[in-house]
Amino acid sequence: MGDIETPMLPLMEEIWQQTVGWQPNAEQQRQFQQLYELILQGNRSLNLTRITEATEFWEKHLWDSLRAIAPILQTAGEDKQVIDIGTGAGFPGIPFAIALPNYTVTLLDATRKKIAFLETLISQLGIQNATTLIGRAEEIGRQSHKRATYDIALIRAVGTASVCAEYALPLVKVGGLAILYRGQWTDEENAAVQPALKQLGCAIESVQAFSTPLSQSVRHCLYLRKIAPTPAQFPRTVGVPAQKPL
Repeated sequence: MGDIETPMLPLMEEIWQQTVGWQPNAEQQRQFQQLYELILQGNRSLNLTRITEATEFWEKHLWDSLRAIAPILQTAGEDKQVIDIGTGAGFPGIPFAIALPNYTVTLLDATRKKIAFLETLISQLGIQNATTLIGRAEEIGRQSHKRATYDIALIRAVGTASVCAEYALPLVKVGGLAILYRGQWTDEENAAVQPALKQLGCAIESVQAFSTPLSQSVRHCLYLRKIAPTPAQFPRTVGVPAQKPL
């Protein structure tokens, strides 16, 4: 780690159990600590995250990544295919892969340097169930061998809800789930997004509101269930979903 010793992440076992219904075992805790150290190392040359203090990292990267998948953590069964769209520094996909080693997680990002960093990170952490994919969601979602192949899509801090849905739903199987990580979420937004979701072949199965356990920041998660095939025109070409949201 060079000349500065990395602080230890807090264990927070009780908070994990109370808020997520799960807690990391000793090996997972070791991987979380090593992930933190590697992210701090990577931050020296890549702009990965502004969140570098240990407790804040735990809350805003690890806890925040896994709170949204609490129902999955509690009922984890057979292997499922998961894609993290716009993964950036690997959140929420890397914590998901650590917490659920029987699921296969694909980390998708358009930035080649970040994908190269994540490939090294996966190797150093000894994670066997994560792979990387470089590209834009609009391009990957139109590829026949990727389209409608994932059971779960995760998408965090990438754009508006309708844009995120257009990125995610083409990649998800009918019956699968897209999980949108949001900050605030209002009744007006809920009503406004419905026409877009209908076009994409999905419906809101539930919306969960919660606060982060230390800083009490508001979070919402949208769980979108894919109920019909997404029409072939979606996703639209690169840049269009963000410029002209459904």
